[in-house]
Amino acid sequence: MARQMRNGPLSVLSKESQRTAGDEARTMNISAARAVAETVRTTLGPRGMDKMLVDSSGNVVVTNDGVTLLEEMDITHPAANLVIEVSQTQEEEVGDGTTSAVILAGELLSVAEDLIEQGIHPSSIVAGYQEAVTTAKTALDELAIEIDPDDTETLEAIAATAMTGKGAERSKELLAELVVEAVTTAVREDGTVDRDAIDVRSFPGRSVEDSRFISGTLVDKKPPHPSMPTSFTDANVLVYEDDLELSELEIGAGATITDVEQADAFADRDREELESVVDRIVDSGADVVLVDGGIDDFAQQRFVDAGVLALRRVSDDHRRRVAGATGAARVGNLERLTSDDLGHAGRVEREMIRELTHKGNARAEQTTVFDDLPESEIGTILLRGGTEHVVDEIERAIEDSIGVVSAAIEDGSVLPGAGAPEAELALAVREAAGGIGGREQLAVEAFAEALEAGPRTLAENSGHDAIDALVELTASHDGGDRTAGLDPDTGSPFDALEAGVVEPLRVKRTALESAVDAASMILRIDDVVAAGELSTAGDDDGAGPGAGAGPMGM
Repeated sequence: MARQMRNGPLSVLSKESQRTAGDEARTMNISAARAVAETVRTTLGPRGMDKMLVDSSGNVVVTNDGVTLLEEMDITHPAANLVIEVSQTQEEEVGDGTTSAVILAGELLSVAEDLIEQGIHPSSIVAGYQEAVTTAKTALDELAIEIDPDDTETLEAIAATAMTGKGAERSKELLAELVVEAVTTAVREDGTVDRDAIDVRSFPGRSVEDSRFISGTLVDKKPPHPSMPTSFTDANVLVYEDDLELSELEIGAGATITDVEQADAFADRDREELESVVDRIVDSGADVVLVDGGIDDFAQQRFVDAGVLALRRVSDDHRRRVAGATGAARVGNLERLTSDDLGHAGRVEREMIRELTHKGNARAEQTTVFDDLPESEIGTILLRGGTEHVVDEIERAIEDSIGVVSAAIEDGSVLPGAGAPEAELALAVREAAGGIGGREQLAVEAFAEALEAGPRTLAENSGHDAIDALVELTASHDGGDRTAGLDPDTGSPFDALEAGVVEPLRVKRTALESAVDAASMILRIDDVVAAGELSTAGDDDGAGPGAGAGPMGM
């Protein structure tokens, strides 16, 4: 510029704007991100602890599921929200490994902070991390073991591993069998798993051991008439996309009612039309009818006389699932109804789930089960548990297990668990660091140290000396025992594969990629400015994570 500014740099921000720059901004961001990782660290592994989340209304969630914790916590710091996105990405891609991914991201930032204090520029650290993650992914591929999609034993081991330490451990063998049965039902011809075809329904009460898999679906609607039948074998099913009610008598420009007889005539005509509609349903051979809207009392009685079970006001999701499970068409015009539009279920039965008592009044909680559908490509896991909190936590564990089993079937590759991949990758990255010149070498070595946070945390949460456990585990891998993991009972190395501690390759690969991306993004930030309303790509309302929060919030 031709003219020098004598009073320092010109400020273009308003006086109310908050700005943090340079080392202060970087330190603030790293501290916030590490705080998120430290929050979930103690939940990792089979001996991980639970967290209790309480909202302003007193509602309680007890869980050690990483993504649930981070989604429910009231976190506003923008850098912390970048780490939370790591868990969300992990959950969407795989369904498990969220805690491990967040811990790795936090550890990468922790070791990077030490390097920055030694005078290493963040750009050099990021470049070193990119070199290291490439080496780590190659080592992952070499460690991976191919499995057959029909290898039920391995799939059940994967499901059980995902449930370990999440409240479902006591019954994980049964629940793992249910998960594998559900996922294999949803495998399509191209080898992918239709996750939408798997439904998880939970009912507090009784034991977890009473949980079971249903090759079909459930409809939580009771018959509108107490005399309707509640059990069928080889049932024909109709899904009707309308109601079965008498039309409301409306007086307007279209008709003029001059006396009671005319009103009765209109009512009789509507009743005759409804009777004709019900007769068409009965004549089609339908045994069970799901109706979108209401069912008139007159129609209910006609169904009772014909021995038909009719359920009213069934949700669109339930109608869709029943149609998919039974092969029924979703009928909107009954004038064209034929027997070809009906679906088939080997068993339809009204089941008592539990008896509830409220203020001395007992009421039954029931559901209608559509089961025994050999050609069905959908399934339902019916979960039971002692209390609502227990069932909720088991349901989260089941959802994680469904994700990892689906990933294993689709990819056909698995890894030993219990910290074995992290120890093997740390060894490979350290060996690769010797061939990298410049300051990036220090970042690669720091990356290897960050990888060891996983097994170190497993040891700590299991009550063992973290240093001793890590030294023994590293020595095992250095000696060629690539499947050595950390035994939570002894703190010593054991063969994770032989012990059945297995997880999909996709879990670790996604965790590596998302954790490195988040850490690199945070390290590159050297200025935090309180902005106006931002337009975020992909958000129509421009409200991303922590929208509206100042840069100093946490």
